Amino acid sequence: MDYITAFWLAIVQGLTEFLPISSQAHLVLAGQWLGEVYQGLDFDVILHAGSLVAVITYFRKEIFTMIRDWMGAVSGGEKTKDSKLAWWVIIGTIPAGVLGLIFKDAAEGLLRSEVIMGVALIVFGLLLGLADWKGRGDRDEYSLTLKDVLIIGFAQAIALIPGTSRSGITMTAALFLGMSREAAARFSFLLSIPIIAAASLLSAVTLLRNGTEMPWDILLLGFVVSAVSTYACIHYFLAFIKRIGMQPFVIYRLALGGLLLWFFL
Repeated sequence: MDYITAFWLAIVQGLTEFLPISSQAHLVLAGQWLGEVYQGLDFDVILHAGSLVAVITYFRKEIFTMIRDWMGAVSGGEKTKDSKLAWWVIIGTIPAGVLGLIFKDAAEGLLRSEVIMGVALIVFGLLLGLADWKGRGDRDEYSLTLKDVLIIGFAQAIALIPGTSRSGITMTAALFLGMSREAAARFSFLLSIPIIAAASLLSAVTLLRNGTEMPWDILLLGFVVSAVSTYACIHYFLAFIKRIGMQPFVIYRLALGGLLLWFFL
C-alpha cells in the first residue's frame, strides 16, 4: 500500500465512521476503487484506533464525568444522571457485543457482499428518514429508560449486516423513541466507544500473534489522518445536525444503494 491509498482510505474511515451512511460499505468500495480489495487487518485496526481516539478526545469531559460518577455510585456514593448514563452505555453495548461474537463469521463472510450492502443502505436509509420525519422529539440522553437502552442496543447489533451503519441504526432507534437529533447522535457516539474499543482490541490481539508486514510509516499516517478526519466529522455533524436533519444522508444512502445494486446485480 502506498501513501496516497493509505491517506484516502483513512479519510473515508474518518468521514464515514460516525455519519449514518455505513463506513464499512465505503471502505470496501474505496478499497476496490483504489486497487486494494481489502486493506488488511493491521491497517483496519489502525484506522479504527484513530477513530476511537478521536471520539474519546471529543467527549473527554463527558466521559470523565461519567466514569467518575459511575465509580462513585458503585462504591456506595451518590447516584447521578451521569452515573446512570454510564450504566446505559454499558448495558446498551451488551447486545451487539454478544451477537457480534456469535455471528462474527457470518457477518464477515456470507453477508459481506455489495448486493447486501446496497439493500441495507436503502432499507435502513428509508427507516432513518421515517424516524427523522415522524419519530423525532425533544428527549435527551439522560431521559432514557432501561427499555429504551435495550431497544437501541439491539438495534446496534443489526449493524452486523454490512451497509446498515452502526451510527445510522442507533440514531434511527433513538429518534423513534422520541429523542432529539442532537441527543440521538451524542448517545450513538458514546455507545460506539466500547464496541470500537473491544473490536479493535480483539483484532489487535490477532495482529500481535500473526505479526504485520505493513510499514510503520503507513500505519502512522493512517492513524493520524483517521483521527483528525473523525474528530472534524463529529464536530461538524453535531454542529449542523439540528438544521440539516437526516434527509440529506437518507438521499445519499438511497443513491449509493441504488448504484451498488445497478452495478452488482
